[in-house]
Amino acid sequence: MVLAASNPKVNSSTTDLEADLTTAIKGEVRFDAITRHMYSTDASIYQMEPVGVAIPRDADDVSAILEIASKNDVSVLPRGGGTALSGQTVNHAVVIDFSKYMFNVQEINKEERWVRTQPGVTIDDLNRQLRSSGLFFTSDPSTTSRANIGGAIGNNSCGAHSIVYGKTVDHVKEMNVVLSDGSQTSFEQLSIESVGSKQRSQSLEGQIYRQLNEIAAKASDEVDKRFPKILRRVGGYNLDLVQNNHALNLAKLAVGSEGTLVAVTEAKLNIEPIPKFKGLSVFHFTDISSAMEATVATLEEQPDAVEHMGEMIISQARQSLGFSRNLSFLEGNPTDILVVEMTGESIPEVEAKLDKLEKRMKTGSRPYATTRLMSAQQQAQVWAMRQAGLGLMMNIPGSAKPLPFVEDTAVSPEKLPEYVKRFDEIVNKNGTTAGYYGHASVGCLHIRPVVDLKNDDGINTMKRISNEISDLVLEFGGSLSGEHGDGIVRSEFHPIMFGDRMLSIFEKVKETIDPGGLFNPGKIVDPPRMDDRSLFRYGPDYLDGKSPTQLDWSTWGGFSGAVEMCNNNGACRKRDAAVMCPSFRATGDETHSTRGRANTLRLALTGQLGPNAFSSSEMAESMSLCVGCKACKRECPTGVDMARMKLELQASQTAAHGLTMGQRLVAYLPRYAPAIAGIGSLLN
Repeated sequence: MVLAASNPKVNSSTTDLEADLTTAIKGEVRFDAITRHMYSTDASIYQMEPVGVAIPRDADDVSAILEIASKNDVSVLPRGGGTALSGQTVNHAVVIDFSKYMFNVQEINKEERWVRTQPGVTIDDLNRQLRSSGLFFTSDPSTTSRANIGGAIGNNSCGAHSIVYGKTVDHVKEMNVVLSDGSQTSFEQLSIESVGSKQRSQSLEGQIYRQLNEIAAKASDEVDKRFPKILRRVGGYNLDLVQNNHALNLAKLAVGSEGTLVAVTEAKLNIEPIPKFKGLSVFHFTDISSAMEATVATLEEQPDAVEHMGEMIISQARQSLGFSRNLSFLEGNPTDILVVEMTGESIPEVEAKLDKLEKRMKTGSRPYATTRLMSAQQQAQVWAMRQAGLGLMMNIPGSAKPLPFVEDTAVSPEKLPEYVKRFDEIVNKNGTTAGYYGHASVGCLHIRPVVDLKNDDGINTMKRISNEISDLVLEFGGSLSGEHGDGIVRSEFHPIMFGDRMLSIFEKVKETIDPGGLFNPGKIVDPPRMDDRSLFRYGPDYLDGKSPTQLDWSTWGGFSGAVEMCNNNGACRKRDAAVMCPSFRATGDETHSTRGRANTLRLALTGQLGPNAFSSSEMAESMSLCVGCKACKRECPTGVDMARMKLELQASQTAAHGLTMGQRLVAYLPRYAPAIAGIGSLLN
């Protein structure tokens, strides 16, 4: 692959920069090639090699990183779990990884229903610590097991239950941030008097309050004109929420800003009571049109969630080692299912709601079968399949994959039937198919057309579909981004979505809060083309890694095909009751995750780590803590088999370097054991 051109902000010697950072912070600083390349990808289609990686231990470390970056005119990228789908968590910058050390939950206030936490905690870990209080943080994207709170804030995440709880921005009360000059401050709702006090300061913060107040006031008419009037709009900056009678709440503006304005080091979040009882009805359909019509009907019964899963997910789940045994809730062979959740204060209340819902469906959209699930274990199986939807779809064979580039559009739910019909016509007209799933309750379906980015035809198809879908979304009064953010893949379309005047306002917001342009450049404002071939992880110049192998990899289309099954969804970074991945659980280090190893293998096979990287000592070190448990093969949605890959790597290492003394002692033990049996007690 031809990597993208160097970031123009990287003007200083990286050696000096690394030395300065190492001296200044208590955390870790890594500028080696393997680490840089491991952080060059997220769950999107893009790859951008960072300058280096800094792993802070506290807010003072973050301040020091920003001060040094500002002094050296080097960009920075705040990052958590690295599971973004739009390319917002890759850049030619110093990556600030909050996930390893800054994950502490600092205060829980049960009476006032809020929690104060650092950004590196995952949503699931936060909710595990909140469980005893009977409260929870409501944003529930499918990646809650590895998505960090900082990422949820940066992306304005939501999920299956947003029809009840809204988006992350609705639950952020305050946040502590570091500005681009390294200064620390807090963002929160301020009175007119407090804003005036801030404005009198000659600091960067004072400048921000002086200018943002004016920008927000002047933008109000354009915001009202151009922002879609739907729940699921996360694109651009939240100028619709920042000002209230001249009082400012910059925390609302920072939410959804994708790390382009500030670095968040702590957040005070609203938390809600955990529903006491839940029940699911799973409705089965033989076509997507019926499922979309039924979605509109379900909303009349005020559900807590309505999730859609299409044919591609269902088919892949049936073939998955980890999911095929837990599909007893499916009846027959549906192409589409709707999962509808109801909650209540008692089981009879939930049952009554489901009774009414199912009766309503029999007189309307007529699913051919309905499954009701009341036990927590049964419901968990359904939600596990929904959460693995992205990974399951990526498991289809071949280079053409269902990719995220128009997968995040949202329209009013009542428009879904006609919208999906028109969307499907565009996909079919461009000679391909798509996988369908998502949050039907709020009109946000994740529709992923199947394209092959390893050739120009596939890239051109992607761009044509993107252009046509952007026009379709505008026609339906929808949003190009309903959950996954702008990043690289959607920022280019802001002139269509918001108009040139609104785009100019976004640029003024960025310039005001980040005057040096240090934070995550090229996202939201001043983006590259979404089809810039130099930014693709797999593009026309991608070299399929070839290496002599000892095992049969034909099922995957070769060893490189098996390695490429990792799509960076990050399920190996989870810390729940499952097994995958033991070494990441122990270290919290990307290097020792299944994803990190797969990325390293891919980069070595394709020559991106230099010649002979596959047999290098650095490669052996990256695999050293893999225990060969094969949990990844079962628990990874795409079935990445790292234990098998490790065997192949060890064979290559042995062919290049021979056995070590320790390996020989173990390997030849049966030969010499009888001879030393007499002194066994001494040896033991």
